[in-house]
Amino acid sequence: MSNKRGLYALSPLFVFIVAYLATSLAAGDFYKIPLSVAFLIASMYAIAMSGGKPLSKRIDLFSKGASTSNLILMLWIFVLAGAFAHSAKQMGSIDAMVNLTLTLIPGNMILAGLFIASCFISLSIGTSVGTIVALAPIALGIAESTGANAALLSAVVVGGAFFGDNLSFISDTTIVATQTQQCRLSDKFRVNFYIVFPAALIILFIYIFMGASIQPPSQLPSVEYVKVIPYVVVLVVAVMGMNVMAVLTLGITLTGIIGMIVGAYDLFDWFASMGTGITNMGELIIITMMAGGLLEIIRANGGIDFIIDKICAHVKGKRGAELSIAALVSMVNVCTANNTVAILTVGDISKTIGDRFGLDSRKCASILDTFSCCVQGILPYGAQVLMAAGLTKVSPVEIIPFLYYPMVLGIVAFMSILLRYPKKYS
Repeated sequence: MSNKRGLYALSPLFVFIVAYLATSLAAGDFYKIPLSVAFLIASMYAIAMSGGKPLSKRIDLFSKGASTSNLILMLWIFVLAGAFAHSAKQMGSIDAMVNLTLTLIPGNMILAGLFIASCFISLSIGTSVGTIVALAPIALGIAESTGANAALLSAVVVGGAFFGDNLSFISDTTIVATQTQQCRLSDKFRVNFYIVFPAALIILFIYIFMGASIQPPSQLPSVEYVKVIPYVVVLVVAVMGMNVMAVLTLGITLTGIIGMIVGAYDLFDWFASMGTGITNMGELIIITMMAGGLLEIIRANGGIDFIIDKICAHVKGKRGAELSIAALVSMVNVCTANNTVAILTVGDISKTIGDRFGLDSRKCASILDTFSCCVQGILPYGAQVLMAAGLTKVSPVEIIPFLYYPMVLGIVAFMSILLRYPKKYS
């Protein structure tokens, strides 16, 4: 395929990047332009530029891409994850998890303890933003009561939030990465663990050394242990390899039973909280469907083959193929400031590259998730850093130099490709 034709086939993707990135830069706010609107503009252009077919056929092609079996399964998982997350929050599970973790922190290990708390909570609830919302105010309180650097404490929370988000079975990035690469969540967890744990261990020792002189707050609310049960059960059965939809269904059921027993809500409030959680996933569901339709048109016009041919022309083996996948998802993440969207955008391309070079699908899923989290974790205009900055009353730019975990994770992930680690999955 000629360069001109290949670039034309990829033009809907360029339209999306311009519609989102350029307008966001012009507005000075990366959340001024909704991603759904940027995808809508690109989708309309993609349908319009696919000449040679009746309009109805082009719309059918877009709809086909937006409703593949893998994509619909992903949407069902999003629905269940939203219902579980919000019903658990409504019954007080997140507060219980925060209090439990902070209660277990040793007195002279506040930085390390806050990092562990952020890791564990994000691993349990599957969202980096949710973890930051829960812990950033606590980090600010610790900074004010101890005189510690608020930007440093904020960065500790952000780093731990990405640790759990990268590993959690109910994280949208994990779900998207595994579904696009067609592997099990438990298998991808095992690959990620080999890469993520060494990075987290390095950072933990750094925080132990840095935070030895900082003391934790003297008063913490009592822990309601029964409210921790849904998250603990979800984590355990997910690690055991249970189907993710069964895991989430079990979690939702437990939140309802326990929530009504402890009087957190009645039956109708439980239903309402699930409904709110599902509604909160609405934009992500719409974005996912439009991304699927957009990529189907790009694929039909030869754009995917063009990208693969260009990348693979310089790839000599598995190491190069893995590096190309890492570069793809990283570049798209910089443009979209959204790691889930980045994985969605390049997931199918990565799967094709992986199949062509005989890569392990579990390692491919790990690369997609890990590198997107690394990039997202150091973007000053990313949702996580902006959220942490707003809640701790510091500038996003002040937080960036202290984001040790995403930086170390990026180095470890890069070395895992160069050194073909872990061997079993490489």
